[in-house]
Amino acid sequence: MEKIKKYFSMAVQFLKESKSELKKVTWPAPKDTVATTGVVIVLVLIVSLFLGMVDLGLTRIIRLVLG
Repeated sequence: MEKIKKYFSMAVQFLKESKSELKKVTWPAPKDTVATTGVVIVLVLIVSLFLGMVDLGLTRIIRLVLG
């Protein structure tokens, strides 16, 4: 029973400390979040297209070499 009380008090302390740390965070404005998300999506699409083209090219080269 003592272990349960100990873990419960540790969990409560962790949650209190987490709450106080989250109050210190500087959260971005919604406009900044949308802009950053857009940049990430565009970059993911560009990298995906590039890697897809490289994969296609390497596949064709391997097929030519192996017959």
